[in-house]
Amino acid sequence: MMAGDHTVKQTDAGGNRGMRPALRHRLVRFICATPLVAVALLLGGFLWFAFHVANAEPVLDGTADGIVALTGGASRISDAVELLAAGRGRRLLITGVAPTTNTSELVRLVPDHERWFGCCIDLDYVAVNTIGNAVETRRWALKRGFHSLVVVTSDYHMPRAMLEIGHRLPGVTLIPFPVVTGQRRAEPWWCNAGTARILAFEYLKFIFAAARIGLDPVPAATEVAHRGRAKI
Repeated sequence: MMAGDHTVKQTDAGGNRGMRPALRHRLVRFICATPLVAVALLLGGFLWFAFHVANAEPVLDGTADGIVALTGGASRISDAVELLAAGRGRRLLITGVAPTTNTSELVRLVPDHERWFGCCIDLDYVAVNTIGNAVETRRWALKRGFHSLVVVTSDYHMPRAMLEIGHRLPGVTLIPFPVVTGQRRAEPWWCNAGTARILAFEYLKFIFAAARIGLDPVPAATEVAHRGRAKI
C-alpha cells in the first residue's frame, strides 16, 4: 500500500470521528428543543382558543329550520326554548336528557312556554356525551329534512360541539348560539382560576376531538356504532 493512500485513510477516519460529536450535539439539541416547541404550540393554541370563546350571547337576526340544545346547564334549555318561541326555528331538539328527567321537570325551567313542549320539542335520552349529541342531532336533522340548525350550548363547549356536529352534518348550516354565564360576562377568564381550568380542559378535549375526526372520515359509520352501543 502506498504512503499517500495510508494518509488519505487516516484523514477520512479522523474526519468521521470529528463529525460524530457534532452530529450528536445537533441531535441532543433537537431532542431538547422538541418538547419546548410542543409546549409553546400548545400554549399558543390555548390562548387562541380562550380568546375566541364567546363572552357575550349573540343576537340572532335570521331563522333556521331547527334548533338543537345540548344539555349541561339549565340556561341552555331555557335559551333554546325562548329561541323556539321567538320563531328562530320550527322545531327544537334537546339532546342528552337524563333518563330520570321527564317533560314536567323541563317545563318548570320555562313555565311561560309550556305549550311548546306539546307540539314542537323533541327529547333525546340516548346521548351521554358530545359525540352522542352530534350523532342524535344528525339523525334528527336528516329525519326532519332540516338544512340549517341553531346550536345552543355553553360558550366554552361551543367549538367542540360545532366540530362534532359539523363533521356529521357537513351539508347543514350551523348557527352557534353560545350561552354565557354571568360570571364569564363579569370578569375575564384569566382572572378566575375555575374558568381558566374549564377552558384548559375543554381545549384539550377539542384537540383530541379534532385528531379523532381526522382519522374518522365516515360519520355514518360512527352513527351505526353509537346506536349499537346504545342498545347494549
